[in-house]
Amino acid sequence: MILPQNFYSKPTVRVARALLGQVLVHETPQGTAAGRIVEVEAYLPKKDPGCHASRGKTARNSPMFGPAGFAYVYFCYGNHYLFNVVTEKEDVPGAVLIRALEPVEGLELMAQRRGKFLPDDLGLTNGPGKLVQALGIERAHNQKALFKKPLYLRPGQRKEKIGVTTRIGLTEGADLPLRFFLTDNDYLSVRPGKARPSMAMRKKMKARAVKV
Repeated sequence: MILPQNFYSKPTVRVARALLGQVLVHETPQGTAAGRIVEVEAYLPKKDPGCHASRGKTARNSPMFGPAGFAYVYFCYGNHYLFNVVTEKEDVPGAVLIRALEPVEGLELMAQRRGKFLPDDLGLTNGPGKLVQALGIERAHNQKALFKKPLYLRPGQRKEKIGVTTRIGLTEGADLPLRFFLTDNDYLSVRPGKARPSMAMRKKMKARAVKV
């Protein structure tokens, strides 16, 4: 079973929380790889300076303004792609970044794609760039529908509690509690209480240190 398009056409935070426990699947000629979603970040259409669409529509962020249930894939920091799920109604630019997966299928294939990793390594998919590489997601998947094969989400299970923190590594909107994760999962990118401070926060900390 594949999650239908209307699963995504809801408020972004609601979709972000609902994505936890669902399974992201990519079928390729090399084989199928899949992982259970254990960590996400929501990016809101309004009052969110950390959202790519906060300053309006551009060629890069245009998928966020399209229909819900499509992929938004972009190149980040000059070295890896990130995978997002588009939410909300059309022309309302919301998205959810998939930050970490718990591998459930195709572990050998994931390890091969990641290189220097074993199938049972916790570092296989515990980060947004890592999971994209492990699942073989590419720039070509940008704006592709996620409610049909080969890249899609299927229903999963969630027994763990949902944790909430601020998002990771942002310079703007760093104070918004929009990172959601399954507590105590081994594949989280950052353990609760150990989140890396954002650039903005590091600057504030440095400024305080200078004053002292």
